[in-house]
Amino acid sequence: MSASLRGAIFGLGAAAIWGGMYVVSDLVLQVIPPFALLTLRLLISILVLGAILSIIRRPHLPARKEILPVLLVGFLGFGISVGAQFVGTDRSTAVNGALITSASPAFILLFAALILRERLTLMRILAVGLATTGVLVIINPANADFSSDTFFGDVMLAVAAITWGLYSVLVRKLSSRVDTLTFSFLAPAGGLFLTIPAGAVELSQRPVGEINLAVFIGILYLGVISTAAAMWMWNRAFVLVEASTASLFFFAQPLVGAVLGIVILKQAFTSNLLFGGALITAGVLLSLIQRKPAKASLMPDSHESAQEIGSQV
Repeated sequence: MSASLRGAIFGLGAAAIWGGMYVVSDLVLQVIPPFALLTLRLLISILVLGAILSIIRRPHLPARKEILPVLLVGFLGFGISVGAQFVGTDRSTAVNGALITSASPAFILLFAALILRERLTLMRILAVGLATTGVLVIINPANADFSSDTFFGDVMLAVAAITWGLYSVLVRKLSSRVDTLTFSFLAPAGGLFLTIPAGAVELSQRPVGEINLAVFIGILYLGVISTAAAMWMWNRAFVLVEASTASLFFFAQPLVGAVLGIVILKQAFTSNLLFGGALITAGVLLSLIQRKPAKASLMPDSHESAQEIGSQV
């Protein structure tokens, strides 16, 4: 299987998991405040990936000088970006959140050109434009509410979109020196430097509610699947394909969310979903068709040698 196809599977899989996690998050957030829950997610992710690392005995341990950059990128992605997403969602509306965060791929494209020197081609811009249009068709901007009441939340959502774009590009930049699993294990620890104090402030104002079996399972799902597994998949996608191509995988998130709204919440199936989904699919396919090979110097996973990466990518 080619590197581009594996990257697409990982990236689309991660975004699909995030698109479906909101049903679980809604249940758990009724009991546990956002930053306290995010702290639990990060701690569970560290424990799970740390256990995997200890079992398979990773051969590519990071040099001491690489640990700080990984923690800083984790602080940016897990602390600032996801934290801003939580605050923005709480202070704004779901439609506003979906619209604003759909700008993340555009910021990934921009940062990829500025930091990684990836070519900002017309085809790549067209691919992001097609997929973004698909999101707008599905969500319908007419339902948004950009009033003064949502201003602070909207600003936080914009911060989340920008910093997530920067985080994703920096993952690819660091991938030549730190392999994906090790990075995914260390980076959440950087986020804890923000989420722990923020969670402590939350808990002083809003105590944790009753944790029943459903909430406990939900916490495990968010930590193991939505954080440990999905973040590794997202990080791996940015190793296997160029960031400007991997950015398109993000659009699976609103598409899956809309589909689950039909299946679980019994919302009506509309032509907008069909047309918007077709535009998103066209954008992703266009980005994959015109992509250039990734560099062979990227750090391989444990089961891939550097020679294999060079022959596959």
